[in-house]
Amino acid sequence: MGNSQPEEIRLSRSLGLTEITLSGIGIILGAGIYALIGTAAAGAGNAVWLAFAISAIVALFSALSYAELSSMFPKAGAEYEYTTAAVGGYIAFIVGWLIIFSGIIGAATVALGFGGYFAGLFGTGRVIAAIGLIALLTLILIAGIKESAAVAGLFTLIEAVGLILIIIAGIPRLGNVNYLEMPFGITGVFTAAALVFFAYQGFEEMVKFSEETREPEKTVPKALMIALAVCTLLYILVCISAVSVVGWEGLAGSEAPFAEVATVAWGPWGADVLSVIALFATANTVLLMLLAASRISYGMARSGSLPGPLARVHVTRRTPYLAILVAAIGAVLFLFAGDIGFVANVTNFTIFVTFMIVNLSVILLRYRSPDQKRPFLVPGRIGRMPLLPLLGILTSVFLFLQLTPDIIAIGTLLVIIGGIIALFMGREGQDQASG
Repeated sequence: MGNSQPEEIRLSRSLGLTEITLSGIGIILGAGIYALIGTAAAGAGNAVWLAFAISAIVALFSALSYAELSSMFPKAGAEYEYTTAAVGGYIAFIVGWLIIFSGIIGAATVALGFGGYFAGLFGTGRVIAAIGLIALLTLILIAGIKESAAVAGLFTLIEAVGLILIIIAGIPRLGNVNYLEMPFGITGVFTAAALVFFAYQGFEEMVKFSEETREPEKTVPKALMIALAVCTLLYILVCISAVSVVGWEGLAGSEAPFAEVATVAWGPWGADVLSVIALFATANTVLLMLLAASRISYGMARSGSLPGPLARVHVTRRTPYLAILVAAIGAVLFLFAGDIGFVANVTNFTIFVTFMIVNLSVILLRYRSPDQKRPFLVPGRIGRMPLLPLLGILTSVFLFLQLTPDIIAIGTLLVIIGGIIALFMGREGQDQASG
């Protein structure tokens, strides 16, 4: 009975361009800019906006590759499906493992950020608040994709209001500082760019909604481009406004940088307003990270690369409820993972590696499957060689090399663990096939 269910019950195709775009903006905006702008300003100075711009360019190259691949393989397994077609199941499993891991640990870290804001406002324990948030969001995710998208859309609008308030606060003070001041030179800007790439994490999660989207071949690539453009514009304007109000020193020296900006601009009540908005921003990121981690787990389980029960879909809600529960439990277990800057860079390691392989997949498939239908095609090529995916690989490698040795060591360990599990799962799959 359980084995046939994943084939009989499919995910619900309920999402259109608006829902996908708002969900994408919600994941991208999320907690990254709220939590990391202070740390980034400590390295990049008033040129922190440039760090975000550099990261946006790197993200754009890879987003175009995701758009092409998602139009070719509109499935919930996303990167796992792409890399399976291009480089085989072993590497694809490692990529899928890294993405699931980064989604779960990222959700845990941001949930702790929510707990910190919640504790500051209401005096509760940080970990208790984080566990409560994960439990509530798990119920929403199981309830249905339409319900999850509605909550994400509402929270996205609220967190966008917070960023717009920061922009408004800076308008009267534009020109107060030198926006190219780099206390540690261009090296500090590049290091900050590698860090704030976490703030762009999310556009790649949008492709995992493909099986729940109407006309995904056209809708998902279009939503990708719109979401990335909107978020990049907001980030740059927010950075310029924030340093205009308090300077890079003020941002770097604050644990709640946006609250600091709001306090200077409007007084204590401004800080309270931004703290409440930060609750919605962090909650939204946790919601969408858990959603994405559960969907790629579902896709990999359906293909036989993860245990079959993870591919079960709820009969009435039509959501992968077991995959959602496992992602949520994993996030609770990782609630003590560490500070957000450290975990953001571990997550960035997994993302940079993934982007290198995804961009390589576009190049390989152009040569191996030149006649396969591509509703979206990355522009620019010499012969069959697409140029922008090649730039995507080179820029991802460049930012990867800005990571510290300890981050690279931890990330490499994760890759090795994933490789060992892939070997085990490969034997399991062969045993099942022979049985």
